[in-house]
Amino acid sequence: MKHWPDNRSVTVACHGHSVPAGYFATPVVDAFNAYPHLLHRKLKERFPFAVINVTVTAIGGEHAVSGAERFAREVLSLRPDVVTIDYGLNDRGLGLKAAGTAWQSMIEQALAAGSKVILLTPTWDTSYRDPSSEAWRELCAHREQIRQLASQYEIGLVDSFGLFEAYRANGGDPTDLLSWSNHPNRTGHELVADGLMRWFTY
Repeated sequence: MKHWPDNRSVTVACHGHSVPAGYFATPVVDAFNAYPHLLHRKLKERFPFAVINVTVTAIGGEHAVSGAERFAREVLSLRPDVVTIDYGLNDRGLGLKAAGTAWQSMIEQALAAGSKVILLTPTWDTSYRDPSSEAWRELCAHREQIRQLASQYEIGLVDSFGLFEAYRANGGDPTDLLSWSNHPNRTGHELVADGLMRWFTY
């Protein structure tokens, strides 16, 4: 573990929609209990000598096409060492093809800039209550597409969807993880932050 004067600053950019932006029970934004801030705290505990900046470039209500349009201007301009991308919940309105093209654009731009990339599958919303609903089936499809992109580009993946799924499989009630119909609470965000931490090792 390097420390001053041999250490350097590390920048993590968390890009996406309302979940990384910190929206809880809309319109409340509780950024200090959202996974980017929790990740920052966990990173500082693990790497006490590092100068770590975790910057949130997420915008509530945004989908991947809009996120890709501003990616170079608002994300890569930070010269991030690591970029996380989280748009699955909002991409259902785009369809798989448009969403996939936008994700590929962001991934390729980040890799070309020398950044490491971690993709996140969507956290759950209340559509889980009706597995036959179009909303739930679309969420599952976007989850699978994100997993395929991570494999295709050989980049990081946090399967947030899978973490919520495992919570229920172990006897938990998914509503324990939600602050709103489509936003996690602190407990849900902790699952995601812990998933991210698996990519930050000595």
